[in-house]
Amino acid sequence: MTRSSSQNAPRGKSNREDYSPSDRPADAASGDSPDDDLAADAMQPPVVPSAAADEAPRVVEVPLSLAGERLDKALAQLFPEFSRSRLQSWIEAQRVLVDGAPAKIRQPVPLGARIELVPDLLPEQLAFTPEPVPLDVIYEDDALVVINKPAGLVVHPAAGNWSGTILNGLLHRYGDAAAGLPRAGIVHRLDKETSGLMVVARTLAAQTDLVRQLQARTVKRRYFALVWGTMPEDGTIDAPIGRDPRERTRMAVVTGASGKPARTHFRTVDTCMWQRQPVSAIQCDLETGRTHQIRVHCSHVGHPLLGDPVYGRARGKRSVAPLPGGFARQALHAWRLGLVHP
Repeated sequence: MTRSSSQNAPRGKSNREDYSPSDRPADAASGDSPDDDLAADAMQPPVVPSAAADEAPRVVEVPLSLAGERLDKALAQLFPEFSRSRLQSWIEAQRVLVDGAPAKIRQPVPLGARIELVPDLLPEQLAFTPEPVPLDVIYEDDALVVINKPAGLVVHPAAGNWSGTILNGLLHRYGDAAAGLPRAGIVHRLDKETSGLMVVARTLAAQTDLVRQLQARTVKRRYFALVWGTMPEDGTIDAPIGRDPRERTRMAVVTGASGKPARTHFRTVDTCMWQRQPVSAIQCDLETGRTHQIRVHCSHVGHPLLGDPVYGRARGKRSVAPLPGGFARQALHAWRLGLVHP
């Protein structure tokens, strides 16, 4: 099956070029970087701290060893499973009672005082809960659903984005059926600020089959991007990707054991000028699915994506002209998706 969220653009000028930092980039060993293709990880349920254990109220009496101690320090001794800062936040939120009354952080606790602690949930414990997140469904049947993800929407809960994700929306839309699947059926990801098509499984059999297709690299994904500079008409960027050794929150083209093989095929469909700077509209086909692959590859060859806040500077070059008002993300859209229906 093939789904598209835009029309084909005209073909550019002819002049093919391949990019590779080494003679045999495919020999790069597997690194520790995550991939946008979740592959086998998609079949493993995420590890989430137990909600039941944290929600249970705790009631203790102040022992002789802690009599007269400050409340927050006494709590740290009585409940070592919680951090001091977390305990202090609960005191301020009046989730800690001393002899039935709210207390202060610095308040001394007397011998035999009854302390009641009612914890609340960590953000990550609320991550896998249903939320009415709007989902733009392009195609749907009993086995799978194809979603057109808008920019700004996170796919999967993670630090800084524990709620309001596509996963939360899937749990709300499909209920127990999604809750019974690893990661609610998600098998691949798009960056938060990248828009476009995603396929999600609705059954375990479909999820297993889609993971197999991703592992075999038979799923076809085409992206539309705007990059700075004049790109060749078509070509392949063949360069291994791993964690940037200088900044671990970024990805980069790396050689040696830390890089995973990554191949991006591109075709230029149009060129224009923006404030005296050339801009190319390109189509990108992914042969692999590394994190930030298109963004890293295009920046590596000197043609970063318009609006990219992380990889927006080409190697050794200053940032170029600002974008039109209101365009505050990387110019990348996943516009076509091809796969064998499970």
